[in-house]
Amino acid sequence: MDKTVTNPLRGITMKLLSILLFLCMQILIKEGGKGLATGEITFFRSLFAMPAILAWLALRGEFRSAFRTDNPFGHFKRGFIGVISMSFGFYALVHLPLPEAIVIGYALPLFTVIAGALLLGEEVRAYRWSAVAVGFVGVMIILWPKLDLFTSGRMGAGEFAGSIAALLSAGMAALAMVQVRQLVRTENTPTIVLYFSLSATLLSLLTIPFGWPAMTWEQALMLMGAGFFGGVAQILLTESYRYADVSTIAPFEYTSIIGGAAVGYLLFGETLSASLFFGAAVIIGSGVFIIWRESRRGVKRPSAG
Repeated sequence: MDKTVTNPLRGITMKLLSILLFLCMQILIKEGGKGLATGEITFFRSLFAMPAILAWLALRGEFRSAFRTDNPFGHFKRGFIGVISMSFGFYALVHLPLPEAIVIGYALPLFTVIAGALLLGEEVRAYRWSAVAVGFVGVMIILWPKLDLFTSGRMGAGEFAGSIAALLSAGMAALAMVQVRQLVRTENTPTIVLYFSLSATLLSLLTIPFGWPAMTWEQALMLMGAGFFGGVAQILLTESYRYADVSTIAPFEYTSIIGGAAVGYLLFGETLSASLFFGAAVIIGSGVFIIWRESRRGVKRPSAG
């Protein structure tokens, strides 16, 4: 039964609130994750999202039904890919200025088009391929100065690796999105959200043999808070698509650069470079065009996970 309700203003409000809480999560990870292993950060982010998710399921009356699944292996694949994406993303957050980590993540719609065409056989015509190509030009505008600085030895490997990690995170997130598109054919959204958090928590534990540095109480509290904020943000994001179409809500994702730039400057003394500003404009423009074209064709991007 269709449980969606047409209320675009409510959907947009929930989307904006999710962006705010995701930004809080990113700040806490950036500050609290210094010197820690990405698997360690991923574990805290996933585990402490669970209380919010379980409470949400209980309020919806779906606590028990959410655990029922006909495709456990599909959830495992989605979780495995998602953990890799999260780990790359958290590495980028710790090693890059916050606005850069956010903007490079905007490459997700570009990778999603490619993954949909190659793995799902979705038809992609010249307009969207052109938008993807233009979007990657924007990515290169951002990355090129870092490549020059890295090869000349004037920039440490950490920031260059952070840029590559942010791009890999977006690429892996697109593969996870393909898996979600396959899961929604037989699985409910609450089930997908629940099993992703469960699988991410368990899979991140497998990184313990690679070394989890000891953390301070302050770091532990920040990462716990990051997990909780991330869980609530995911719920708000999922619920926002109940009230408005993807084409209405998705473009608001790009407002996160405003908050990211403000927070980066006020808390971390980070400023927007010219290459980041122009690259962001190109990526956002191509992303909005892709969203518009997909809405015209009736392509829905699932929000779960």
